[in-house]
Amino acid sequence: MIRLNNIEKVYRTATIETLALHKIDLTIRKGEFVSIMGPSGCGKSTLLNLMGLLDQPSGGTVEIDGQRVENYRDKDLARLRNEKIGFIFQSFHLINDLPVIDNVEIPLLYRPGTGKGRRELAREALTRVGLGNRVKHFPSQLSGGQKQRVAIARAIVGRPEIILADEPTGNLDSNMGNEIINILQGLNAAGSTIVMVTHDESMARRTGRLIRLYDGAQVADSRVPGFVTA
Repeated sequence: MIRLNNIEKVYRTATIETLALHKIDLTIRKGEFVSIMGPSGCGKSTLLNLMGLLDQPSGGTVEIDGQRVENYRDKDLARLRNEKIGFIFQSFHLINDLPVIDNVEIPLLYRPGTGKGRRELAREALTRVGLGNRVKHFPSQLSGGQKQRVAIARAIVGRPEIILADEPTGNLDSNMGNEIINILQGLNAAGSTIVMVTHDESMARRTGRLIRLYDGAQVADSRVPGFVTA
């Protein structure tokens, strides 16, 4: 589903050059639930951004579902992101002036369809994460865990094959964090391919595969015993 070949990522300014990722070769298969761990600044979020087509590598190639994207125009990348990938962020990124259901509908605004159809899909996604009774609430009326569930509903409303989650439990207490991981495990069991960046070893151990980065390089790739992928 995702293939990274000999990936390099370098950030340059007028005075300094920073190597963020170095010689990353990584394949994420359809239906996997993969976690990425490593110390702050090791390149985890950069790697996730490359998988999500939010950034481009300085070297190497990225393939999404068999499609190499290095020659894609911006509008083609945007279309592929919208069709194939759902994003979950640590800081939720909800629009406070919009009710929950409108926040969830946002990815669908860039697709063909009717307002009624978008509404139905948004309600379905909110029900799936246990918030079917909160569709008219505003983000300010929700707890942190509820906000993250809204963010998950927004990520899955377009039925993407890939979900990329950047520290989805980082702003939550352990109980709320466990609820979010339970939802992600359920999505994976239903067929979604999930890649999650986390600092929490206990959360990583609830995924099927654990990749470790250090100073921009991949230093480990191991299966998590006892996990059954979709």
